[in-house]
Amino acid sequence: MAVIRPGVSAFILAIYGLMGLVYAVLTPAWQVPDEPAHYNYVHYVATVHRFPELVSGCYDHVYLTELKSRRFPPELPIAPVCYEFHQPPLYYLLATPIFILSNGSLLVIRLVSVALGAGIIYLAGAITLTIFHDNAQIAYGTMALVAFVPMHLAILASVNNDALAELLFAIVLLLLVRWLLSPERPSIRSAGLVGLFLGLGLITKTTVYTAGPLVVIALSLRAYLDYSRGQGGAGAYLIRLAAISYGLALLIALPWFARNVIVYGGVDILGLARHDRVVVGQLRTADFVTQNGMAAYLGDLVSTTFQSFWGQFGWMAVPMDPRTYLLLALLSGLALVGVGISAWTGQISRASWSQKAGLLLMGVAIGLVVLAYLGYNLAFVQFQGRYLFPGLIPLGLFFSLGLNEVLQPRWRWWLAGGLLLMLSSVGVISGLNGQIDKWTLLILGLALLLTAARALLPAYETRVSSALWLACYGGLGWLALAAPFWFVVPYL
Repeated sequence: MAVIRPGVSAFILAIYGLMGLVYAVLTPAWQVPDEPAHYNYVHYVATVHRFPELVSGCYDHVYLTELKSRRFPPELPIAPVCYEFHQPPLYYLLATPIFILSNGSLLVIRLVSVALGAGIIYLAGAITLTIFHDNAQIAYGTMALVAFVPMHLAILASVNNDALAELLFAIVLLLLVRWLLSPERPSIRSAGLVGLFLGLGLITKTTVYTAGPLVVIALSLRAYLDYSRGQGGAGAYLIRLAAISYGLALLIALPWFARNVIVYGGVDILGLARHDRVVVGQLRTADFVTQNGMAAYLGDLVSTTFQSFWGQFGWMAVPMDPRTYLLLALLSGLALVGVGISAWTGQISRASWSQKAGLLLMGVAIGLVVLAYLGYNLAFVQFQGRYLFPGLIPLGLFFSLGLNEVLQPRWRWWLAGGLLLMLSSVGVISGLNGQIDKWTLLILGLALLLTAARALLPAYETRVSSALWLACYGGLGWLALAAPFWFVVPYL
């Protein structure tokens, strides 16, 4: 059984901590989406000593637009920006003592999110190693991707409830994966832990709600695994686990739901109906489609989501260089091909049934996060890839799994052919556009050279394979570290 070496995981976490500090320090105040509204929530709890109510006037579209266009000048106060006042309270309760002790320091509260992010990265490795207990490299790759996506770093280095929500989502995922991979039947205590962290997620952010269906899916998969092993008769026991998990989660969230019914009326237990009435001026999907057509909507949905997932800074105002997105798209394409190969004849095809159940759960988690994202965009135009970050650990797992597969020596010539095709395509397109993409051609050329060297020099195959793997994640880490200096500071 493989283990995560403390030195490697500590190195990834140390680099992440350095990057998180850089983002927190160099990102100008309020230049992360929704940060002023989240900060004002903490300020309200710390000074008024009760939870706020979302009211008309908390979202002034004209004023917010002026704030963003003028880069939040000191003479324009952020106090009127309070449209996040409907959010569940747990993150703000945790941040309130930090606010008081630091006298409201924006940097210190940002660093709270950075610290929570370290937990997310550690859990990424733990979840992956639980499934692939014989391949620590996939776990390292998952940790590195979660740590080094530039936009993820930008969000984790800001004041918002996303980091805590992701952390709780990851804890639930780890517990559910252990249900599937453990030879022992899930315990009552583990069901209580699932209920505890799911309930805490319910009072943190609605993005955690997608973890709810995963509990019953995990239990169903566990029932199938037990049945296939000839261990039938566990149906009543698994139903009891579900009742404990959901019952405890609901018990934790019920007081907040009841409070919202009193404050917002009707059955608006999440305050979302009030939110939709308050955010007057926010672009609605129906209006966008009417003005621009469905084709433009779908095109923007795909392209902007991809770009903002990797990095589009400020309030979506500062994209990265197009060449960067091209390289990230090529790398993502290689990983996707690798996942397909792995399912056909690689790591996935050779996995045990319990491992396949864990991978299926990860796939369902991604699907639920994507469905929630698309559902949100049915009402409002919110092409922000950061809303997919609750599924970043499962995405990172498959990304790492795919890269690990395509870099296997047996695919050396196929990889060389694919890189040659990419190199030729970029060269032809650059020539037709009249602008030679030198950096992309150089990077692809070096990757092709290393791949060819690996094929022609079998004595150095292991070293070159490791170099290729490190180049992928090292390049992503370099991009993450450079992004504040290349995009955030010069433009914000």
